[in-house]
Amino acid sequence: VLEPDAPWREALGGGGAERIRPAPPAREALRKLMRQPATFVARLTGADLEPARRWGVAGTDLGIPYLLENGSVGFLFGDTFATAWPEDQNGWRSPVMLRSNVHPSAPGGIVFDSAARVAGDGPAGQLMDYFHWPPGLLGNDPDREVTRIPNDAVSFPETGRQVLSYMSVYSWPEGLPWLTGRAGLAYSDNGNDFVDVPSATWSNDPGNRSPFQMWTMERDGAYVYVFSVRAGRQSGPMMLQRVPWQRILEPSAYEPWGWRAGSGWKWGQPCTPLFPEDKFGEPSVRRLRDGVWAMSYSMPGGIIVTRRAERPDGVWSDPKEQVTWRQEPSLYGGFIHPYSTSALGDLHLMVSTWQKD
Repeated sequence: VLEPDAPWREALGGGGAERIRPAPPAREALRKLMRQPATFVARLTGADLEPARRWGVAGTDLGIPYLLENGSVGFLFGDTFATAWPEDQNGWRSPVMLRSNVHPSAPGGIVFDSAARVAGDGPAGQLMDYFHWPPGLLGNDPDREVTRIPNDAVSFPETGRQVLSYMSVYSWPEGLPWLTGRAGLAYSDNGNDFVDVPSATWSNDPGNRSPFQMWTMERDGAYVYVFSVRAGRQSGPMMLQRVPWQRILEPSAYEPWGWRAGSGWKWGQPCTPLFPEDKFGEPSVRRLRDGVWAMSYSMPGGIIVTRRAERPDGVWSDPKEQVTWRQEPSLYGGFIHPYSTSALGDLHLMVSTWQKD
């Protein structure tokens, strides 16, 4: 599913240029199969489904899956309501978390078994305590949050701690990119209650142009790798940083990945865009179970694409189209399930749609 279509290319990465040889003819049939787009499997949330009845998770979005410290999977949802649509703001919460240890390829698909901040059944609680200022009443005050939308999270079995990244949204202009005041981090030592860390923030600029607002995080060994873009799915760069996992709450410990003439790509050089600038939607990066790195994000025109690499600071493949508006109208997201592998048919994406039907 994740193989690049281009049989020969040159790209900068890992300190210089790298050539990738053409695939041997014996693999052509397999490569044709791997170019096929993703197929629909199941709907996970909605007013008519079990999460609405058990935890009041009916109208919601995102569903970002990340590996918990016990091997199960947490799913982070953004603006969540007890009804199908948000007009009456019934039970408004963000973020919330549901959990599942079921493999997405199981016959019955993903089944949620619990929710954060509630024992058994009952409304799933908001992971952080803060006030939602009513939309449309704020003007342009970054200190008055409409909502906190989750970006991603990472867990650490050594300590049992989970760290969540979010963006603080203060305005949803009609037809324009939403405005964020900052990206921030919160942690939980019990898997339910997340504590905001005021010192672990990345402020946006007045023009809403900071490329460190929408994050995806993945740990590999001693480091957590952070890929980030601008808020609002607007045009801009994608950047890469890394941080020792024990120091993830310290912004000064983050090390940029960048390119300079004469030295090429190196850690510690100012951040350089990983790809030509584009309108990146919410990014998702995971080190798959077989060691391959995979990336997913939405592009203009309602297309979710994936790329692959051998390492986070390596050469990423050309984007491959996986899901389009022809399959799922008003789609966005495309978050990679951590149980996925690069084997044919074993890449699993969580996709949101915004539509009334």
